Amino acid sequence: MSPMDEFEEDLAEIKSCQPYARRIFWTGANPFAMNYENLKLRALTVRDYLIKCQTMAMFAGIRDIKGKEAWQLKKLRAMGINGLTIGTESGDDAALALAGKGYTAADILEQCRKLDEAGIEYYVVYMTGLAGKGRGYQNAVNSAELFSRLNPYFISVDSLTLFPDTELYRMEQEGQFVPAGEKERLEELQVFIKNLQIRTHLFANSSSNFYPVTAYLPKERDFVVSELQHIIDTVSEEEMVQYRRSLKSLG
Repeated sequence: MSPMDEFEEDLAEIKSCQPYARRIFWTGANPFAMNYENLKLRALTVRDYLIKCQTMAMFAGIRDIKGKEAWQLKKLRAMGINGLTIGTESGDDAALALAGKGYTAADILEQCRKLDEAGIEYYVVYMTGLAGKGRGYQNAVNSAELFSRLNPYFISVDSLTLFPDTELYRMEQEGQFVPAGEKERLEELQVFIKNLQIRTHLFANSSSNFYPVTAYLPKERDFVVSELQHIIDTVSEEEMVQYRRSLKSLG
């Protein structure tokens, strides 16, 4: 973790540019992995520098939430920590185990309900292709069922992209993991969208998605499913694969 003196240097720089900033995002992996006391210290320090700051958002993991009591979450919310982006990736236990996430769908439900109780807004991530070839439908249905029991302000969708020096890349090279095809991923996304039963914003527009789409669900459900079908019908698998291979990073 960045030491406090470095943290304060960053805050001083922000203050010099945006002294009346109302919202900031703590960058770098999962800052919410810090313990309660460390988060408390840093949240209060933000207020020392940015007197108008109302909220502080950051990335978080399910295990980061699990390590905090309900009363601690409520205290952190009162200090301005609000807006956690949670890399859930899936709501399917088999896919979660394959990705080595270290938690189950039941854990996601339990921890997100703690955030609901604390009044902390959160956003979740779904990843197409994570379950591997032939398992996208099951992944989509189970994930949509779980996410429909949560209260995410929005859902961000990425698509699995394998890079060298990662565990899934090694598994693919050794024949232990077969990636889903590109059209299969778009069909998976369609199933996921069709099965979501909540009102939420969906953003599948990161560089990892061959065709970027956004939608407010359920109002725009049929439109976006039709839009994805048009791409499936008119673009070749080879063109989509070439796009995936051209990605050098997801930044």
